[in-house]
Amino acid sequence: MPQDTESLKAEMMKEAENLIDMVLKDKGPAEGIKLSEIEQIAVQVGMKFQQMIAQRLVEDGQVEKEEEVICPGCGERLRVKDYRSRRIETEAGEVEVRRAYYYCQRCQAGFFPLDKRWGLTRSVYSPERARQMVWLSSLVPYEQAAQVFERIGHHSTPSASIWRQAQQHGERLKEHSERQQDFVRVERIVLPPPGQDHRERKGGSMDGGMVHIRGEGWKEMKVGAVFDIDLRLEHDQRTGELVEQAHGTNIAYTGVLGSVDEFAPALWALAVAQDVPCAAQSSVTADGAEWIWNLVADYFPDSIQIVDWYHACQHLSDAAYALYPDDPDQALSWFRRHQTPLFLGTIHQITHPLDQAGLPDHSRYFHTHKRRMQYLTFREEGYPIGSGTVESSIKQFKARLTGPGMRWSRPGAERMLVTRSAVLGCNFDALWDKAA
Repeated sequence: MPQDTESLKAEMMKEAENLIDMVLKDKGPAEGIKLSEIEQIAVQVGMKFQQMIAQRLVEDGQVEKEEEVICPGCGERLRVKDYRSRRIETEAGEVEVRRAYYYCQRCQAGFFPLDKRWGLTRSVYSPERARQMVWLSSLVPYEQAAQVFERIGHHSTPSASIWRQAQQHGERLKEHSERQQDFVRVERIVLPPPGQDHRERKGGSMDGGMVHIRGEGWKEMKVGAVFDIDLRLEHDQRTGELVEQAHGTNIAYTGVLGSVDEFAPALWALAVAQDVPCAAQSSVTADGAEWIWNLVADYFPDSIQIVDWYHACQHLSDAAYALYPDDPDQALSWFRRHQTPLFLGTIHQITHPLDQAGLPDHSRYFHTHKRRMQYLTFREEGYPIGSGTVESSIKQFKARLTGPGMRWSRPGAERMLVTRSAVLGCNFDALWDKAA
């Protein structure tokens, strides 16, 4: 039961002294001890000490006087029936919690007010312990997460338990994210009047990747990234000159397994959270996929549209080898010569020879995206011309979702996309707290 501060302090100091006495007694002669042994002793004692602290504070926080508890079913005032204990795995070690149990005879339902107040569920893990399990499982596979807990955290945590926590809390985080998407739907957002947009430059990008779904095969996940645009002095790869180049910083992500219509609300919610719609200057950099530019036209009509420079160069290379299929040296020479017109945005110098050669499939790409290929202008205006931000994020999503032998249920993949997005965007803790 709760103690006064001085009594609690005295009890904890006594137990701490006992631990120290035990260490000094068992450590052996100083001249024979190794550093690794010192580290192991310190870790073991530290774990025992923090577990002791946690247990004492848990005991002090337990309320043993009768509380006013009203049955939510019938409204009757309940009385304590008895007290029941349970063991909880916390970040500080295992503790025993003693709680008052209230029972409604009419509704035949029992209640533990302390469980509700402390956020305890039927799980043996505390909310904070569960948070770390879900976070780590969003970085590495469940089996590897169990190894990390064992070796680094010095806690034995079965991979099956990590999986269960990821499913339970992943669903909670997913539901919260979907509610947030509904709350900030396009028709609900009121944008500032003209001239009152903020001056912080924003950028965005999106792309797709494949994930294997059990019973369905390979399905596309769509990933979006939103970021601040920062200018840095760097050497231009083409000229060697020191120039300001745009980069994405403070990157936030969203990932969706589904259609464009399912992805769009998630991307819009992310953009609203990052204050993109109110930016006076923004850009979207992506590859040439039609679904991307249709979505950009609908949701970000004022943003500068930029086809990723490296994708454009790849198409230019393909066109060169289509022009000279039997002469690789000539194809390479043509490709190198026409990189300059591509960078300058003089796209007709590329489309004209392709049209003349009867290669409409290659020419069409450059005709379609001509206005999105003004790379010199975009760079001078301080916009990123490469979509490396989202290209990298696709690889990071695939690293967790498409490892050797990985097969996902659809709900499992959808949950993982939510938690993986939050971990990569460094906003996992904020999402966890908001979804509580």
